[in-house]
Amino acid sequence: PRLLEEKKLALYENFDRPLISILQKMEETGILLDAASLMSADIEFSNEMSRLEKEIYELAGQSFNLASPKQIGEILYVKMGMKGKKTATGAFQTGADVLEDLATEHELPKKILEWRGFQKLKSTYTDALLEERDAIGRVHTTSNPNLQNIPIRTPEGQKIRRAFSAQKGYKIISADYSQVELRLLATVANVKALKEAFLKGLDIHALTASRVFHVPLEQITPSLRRDAKAINFGIVYGISQYGLARQLDISPDDAKKYIDSYFAVMPEIKKYMADTIEFAHHHGYVLTPYGRKCSTQGINDQNKRIVSFAERAAINAPIQGGASDIIKLAMKKVDFALREGQFKTKMLLQVHDELIFEAPEDEVEKVKPVIKEAMESVVSFDIPFIAEVGIGDNWRDAH
Repeated sequence: PRLLEEKKLALYENFDRPLISILQKMEETGILLDAASLMSADIEFSNEMSRLEKEIYELAGQSFNLASPKQIGEILYVKMGMKGKKTATGAFQTGADVLEDLATEHELPKKILEWRGFQKLKSTYTDALLEERDAIGRVHTTSNPNLQNIPIRTPEGQKIRRAFSAQKGYKIISADYSQVELRLLATVANVKALKEAFLKGLDIHALTASRVFHVPLEQITPSLRRDAKAINFGIVYGISQYGLARQLDISPDDAKKYIDSYFAVMPEIKKYMADTIEFAHHHGYVLTPYGRKCSTQGINDQNKRIVSFAERAAINAPIQGGASDIIKLAMKKVDFALREGQFKTKMLLQVHDELIFEAPEDEVEKVKPVIKEAMESVVSFDIPFIAEVGIGDNWRDAH
């Protein structure tokens, strides 16, 4: 009943309802898993965990249960005397953010974080995926295990992706939007410098580095570009000077200078943030470019921490929510194009801004431009939204 009174019927009919049948087909088809490849990754992760365990016990001077936050707290804060935080119940905090802070000065928490990383990959992916395979070796993914969280850039994440394979006589096609969130930021905040860069097809992170660090474009080093990339994406997520300082391993004062310099070069972003926060305080929600409501709970709370968290979420929601709306439109259009062209290619997975397909080898070259065109043509803003398409025998090689 609320769809009609809140004028959201068109959104539901155009974006969400068509996905029901598309998702059902994707889930039914499933994706082939190379068990040998997954098992070798699983063994590798177990070996890494054993190696780290030895190093951790040596650093701690004793063995303890690495899966027990209580025991970790006692080792770090009581035995080693590190400065710790306690929860309301008086237990030591051993969450990732607390350990990350400690890891800037101490080796032990750093190693514990590494161990936890391998443990998560093993339990969430290699073990779980091997169990989920059907009689012909395919997994039919629901939200479990959650493929959205496989780390993209790390070698470990690549090992897991390599196991997602095409059946004999087929190829995997991966199509993903290039820098969709920065393109949306450029659009919704009307950022002239970003828009110009996207229209000219320039390297957006190098350009940001040049402007923020006041270095000529041709003198931008890979590390300066990396820092600029962290700032670009950090800004989209409403990062604080402390968050940026931790990420770039610099002082909070330097991080503040970077952020101030960024806003000086792109003042439209600062205005967009202020306007969005004001709108959220007033209405209790924000809107994506397509009119979807994103609730901002806690934006008017008494607790300052809850408010600042809600404000960061309010800045990010129109961008991330807009990206999510775009991939929904893309799935609908690609599905239609595949049916209209009577292709045997099937859409298998959607992960963030990426769609994964399985195509017969003799169809690959014909279907590739069809997928690209469908994805690029659903977005009609004043800058291009580019879809990059790759082909391989497995997900890693196609990406």
